[in-house]
Amino acid sequence: MTGNDEARSDGTTPVAAGGGSITPFFSNDEAASFLRLSPRTLEKYRVIGGGPPFYKLGRRVFYKRVDLEDWAGRRLCDSTSDPRWRGEGR
Repeated sequence: MTGNDEARSDGTTPVAAGGGSITPFFSNDEAASFLRLSPRTLEKYRVIGGGPPFYKLGRRVFYKRVDLEDWAGRRLCDSTSDPRWRGEGR
């Protein structure tokens, strides 16, 4: 395990940005990849609601790993007929 793989006390994992700096935030594309969604789906959720919480810094949007994990964890269903499957996020 490298130093970049270690989780921080706030539940985030530092991510190396293009310039080599370390940031606890995921970009829209990184968050979408982490959740195995398309970046467009996250963009849509930001407009209509129902998506993971995000941070807006200037014009840029970022996500924390712990927020993505919490959001995904709340979508656990037993079957596709489960009312939770059809409700939230649409």
